[in-house]
Amino acid sequence: MNIVILDASTLGKVNNLQLLEKYGSVTSFGITSQAQVFERSKKADIILTNKVILNKTQLEKLPNLKLICITATGMNNVDLAYAEEKGISVKNVIGYSTHSVSQVTFSMVLRLLSNLCKYDAYVKSKDYVFSPIFTHLANGFDEIHGKKWGIIGMGNIGRNVAKIATAFGAEISYHSTSGVSREEGFSSVSMDELLRESDIISVHSPLNDKTTNLIGENEFAKMKSNAVLINVARGGIVNEEDLVSALNNNVIAGAGVDVFTNEPIEKQSPFFNVLNQDKIVLSPHIAWASTEARHQLIEKVINNIEEFLDDKN
Repeated sequence: MNIVILDASTLGKVNNLQLLEKYGSVTSFGITSQAQVFERSKKADIILTNKVILNKTQLEKLPNLKLICITATGMNNVDLAYAEEKGISVKNVIGYSTHSVSQVTFSMVLRLLSNLCKYDAYVKSKDYVFSPIFTHLANGFDEIHGKKWGIIGMGNIGRNVAKIATAFGAEISYHSTSGVSREEGFSSVSMDELLRESDIISVHSPLNDKTTNLIGENEFAKMKSNAVLINVARGGIVNEEDLVSALNNNVIAGAGVDVFTNEPIEKQSPFFNVLNQDKIVLSPHIAWASTEARHQLIEKVINNIEEFLDDKN
């Protein structure tokens, strides 16, 4: 088997990636442009791709291709209908990043509520040396305990966030963007109710026709002025211009954003226009990518290859 990894840079350093050599000859490329796909993949039996697009134009030129392993959950970068027509198996990976995304969700919430960055800076600046009292109460901070936490999208990640938030003492409600009602042990509410009642809102839903621009100007207007919003799901679910406007006009108190409409973000990104940068936490689409999550991702890719080979035997 000839195995080609098209965008290994999106996986970082993962020790178990070398286990792929058990299944054939592995050729790895850090980044692959659309113009380079054919030349790099023309002999491939198996392709690993995270974000490189494999559309009909690309796939019809690759007669040897038998399996596409998407090193992510989302599958929108592959023409699934054409792959099926050509007998090319396509396998993605789910459930590998639940704990990683949950941890970043809470990192963002705690950063916004606890003001630890300000306290850290206060001590390191040596201002604390000259304090007349043993503490410093100028900034203040809030607890998660007792807050109403609204979760948009109650899949694996949403459920795990709910479990952890409950341990903090938060009151949980959720809204299912798919419309599917589940026995989650938490209150299922309308989108309007979740927006109006929640002190903390975290987004964990997929990006699709129902969720594109799910939260914009009208939705921010319904939220509490002390509310914080966390988006670790997909860019495009939250309207970026409207979010920045809501922060600048004190419509909401803060936001944490790990995902963007365009990735990487552009020089003209509205996020550079937030007047008070303490109100927002930004990270470059890393919530999924703990060391452990990436290791598990490759384990699941290997499982997908083994299942494919077993089916062929």
